[in-house]
Amino acid sequence: MKVSELFVQCLENEGVEYIFGVPGEENAHFMMALEKSSIRFVLTRHEQGAAFMANAYGRLTGKAGVCLGTLGPGATNLVTGVADGNMDRAPMVVITGQADSKRQHKESHQAMDVVSLFRPITKWATPIIHPDNVPEVVRKAFKLAESEKPGACHIELPEDIAAMSSDSKPIPRDRLRRPVPDDKVIDQAWALIRSAKRPVILAGNGAIRKRASKQLRKFAEASGIGVISTFMGKGCVDRNAPYSLFSIGLQSKDLVACTIDAADVVITLGYDMVEYHPRLWNARGEKRIVHIDFLAAEVDEHYRVDVEVAGDLAHTLWMLNQRIKQDPVSFTTGQHRTIREEMQADFAEHKDDATEDLIRPQKVLWDVREAMGPCDILLSDVGAHKMWIARYYHCDMPNTCLIPNGFCSMGFALPGAIAAKLINPDHRVLAICGDAGFMMNVQDLETAKRVGANIVTMIWEDHAYGLIAWKQETQFGHHTDLSFDNPDFVKLAEAFDCKGLRVNRAADLRPALEEAFASDRPCVIVVPIDYRENALLSKRLGAISCPI
Repeated sequence: MKVSELFVQCLENEGVEYIFGVPGEENAHFMMALEKSSIRFVLTRHEQGAAFMANAYGRLTGKAGVCLGTLGPGATNLVTGVADGNMDRAPMVVITGQADSKRQHKESHQAMDVVSLFRPITKWATPIIHPDNVPEVVRKAFKLAESEKPGACHIELPEDIAAMSSDSKPIPRDRLRRPVPDDKVIDQAWALIRSAKRPVILAGNGAIRKRASKQLRKFAEASGIGVISTFMGKGCVDRNAPYSLFSIGLQSKDLVACTIDAADVVITLGYDMVEYHPRLWNARGEKRIVHIDFLAAEVDEHYRVDVEVAGDLAHTLWMLNQRIKQDPVSFTTGQHRTIREEMQADFAEHKDDATEDLIRPQKVLWDVREAMGPCDILLSDVGAHKMWIARYYHCDMPNTCLIPNGFCSMGFALPGAIAAKLINPDHRVLAICGDAGFMMNVQDLETAKRVGANIVTMIWEDHAYGLIAWKQETQFGHHTDLSFDNPDFVKLAEAFDCKGLRVNRAADLRPALEEAFASDRPCVIVVPIDYRENALLSKRLGAISCPI
């Protein structure tokens, strides 16, 4: 068969459901083969959107999402979404076309070294240089992409090799069993935890992968140890559980940080310092740390580990749960209860706002949380709204709030929501964007409409790069000119044959959400946001006095 047909068979063998992308002429043989397969090709309006769709698919399913671009500008357009997925630990496989191998050694139309371009932003990048290599390359790419820590892999397929013939066959998927720690190191970890007076758990993005959340909830329930999540670890424990201490990650000190200040032992679970650096919670290096993760700890001056447990996270927690059954202990503290109560009161403070023209972020997120069910999915873009979502929106289940927090690229939420809706057609899917981030991939509203992904996109409109303004204001007392004009977003949505709504009164927000989710087409809701609250939040967090 043709190499292109073999390549597609290998993708089917990997269980690929969707490929998101924009093809070029160098992908022609591949696309003809794909047309005859069981895989659905989702044509996007920009390669960056395709990469963000594969990124979201990977985070939500644990299986590698796949995106495709052609050589040259198609490949470079993929870069931002691929880098974001790689640093946010999303399993992805990226396929690009390439010029005929007979012209790659010289100056040639659109030809560039795409593999070298992708090497710094992937776990592995390689060209297909022989027709019979396809099964090994595809199997290796998916195996590496889905192994801990997950990330992106890149395969380049030159157009002449795609047209060649091969007698090779797909390599069956092997069931990978992750290594587990031995009893000795678990006993050491348990001894340190058992001796603590005020332990706390800091759960990162690894805690929502590979069934770790189930075992974490059992451990927290049995021990009473409070659990703080990073932005990407949201949902590792139920927000309503008494041991849930919500999220940490804002640069200003928050109430949740008080629990780490008071802790004598910090148990990090699937913690990833690309999200929240340890100098922000262990500046003096005095905390005793139990590191529990799939991989050994990163070396860092502020992250000196006392006990290091590397191995499958769910199994490690199961081993700790066996020990707590044999040697029960309870660490429930009054401080944790007080912090939960104060945070919950904070979340609810503006739930009954009746403001007009500008609506507070707190009110928006209260109404959003009320409208979204336990399994519905919110995707945050990057901007000032991300900080509010991180603090005020909490989850019942893993992977129900996706926040880019490693590479932190704007433009993720709208295309990511399309993938989320294709995977979960019966769930509500909401993308929250700033007006700047929305415009970065607005063209994929057409994709959403065409593929029947009835997502809701909420725009927090402030006519500026609000997060940069917030940070400059906090640091320098003023900000540079970061303002811009916007189109009429309601009319823009309607131009894409989508529904457009504008909410100018806080009381109208919840009804608008219900109307949007009931729509038979994608919907855009525009909310004029009151970002005067940014400075007020910074001032309030800076003045926090920790409860005892």
